[in-house]
Amino acid sequence: MKKNNTLLIKGMVCNRCITVISDELFKLGLDISSINLGEVILKENSKTPVDEQTLKVVLQKNGFDLLHDKNEQLIGQIKLTVERGIAEQSDTGEPVKFSKLISEELNKDYDSLSAIFSLTQGDTLEQYIIQKKIEEVKGLLVYTDKSLTDIANTLGYSSVAYLSRQLKKHTGFDFAYYKKIRQDKLVIMQKSLKQKNLKPKDQAE
Repeated sequence: MKKNNTLLIKGMVCNRCITVISDELFKLGLDISSINLGEVILKENSKTPVDEQTLKVVLQKNGFDLLHDKNEQLIGQIKLTVERGIAEQSDTGEPVKFSKLISEELNKDYDSLSAIFSLTQGDTLEQYIIQKKIEEVKGLLVYTDKSLTDIANTLGYSSVAYLSRQLKKHTGFDFAYYKKIRQDKLVIMQKSLKQKNLKPKDQAE
């Protein structure tokens, strides 16, 4: 936790996590200024003081934790910046240079940040960025009707062929596999809608 009313929270990976954290902090009487994945900023004039031990217990009960160690906080900020950058790129289609984004966001030299990341995570920062982008690709294939060409352009891949190789390399599956998952989901949804629209037979025949 930082002194400037910013909480760095480990384990926030989805919008549901934001809802859970918001509810729990509200129960503790803490006023939230803003909340994003991995980061909560409390209002400076919050009437309820932050009891760190109570906060930690509540977070751990829900599968989260506070980041305390200096390097741990730094890694959390790096990951948060990467996720935001990918989300922004996915939404706007504008290219993102992650080395520049991370360096500017954390106000530190990228090479030193990359070295700390590798030392503490056992993997390179570049590999982490690749993995997170592949996760975004999988989500777009399964939950949207975007083509591989659209996705490659949106996320800044040099070509569809390169994206296809990356997808296969990091997941073991190809484009068709994820599109089939999407088709299966659509079929299930259509069947469910049909069942809801079916009227029960007249019992008084």
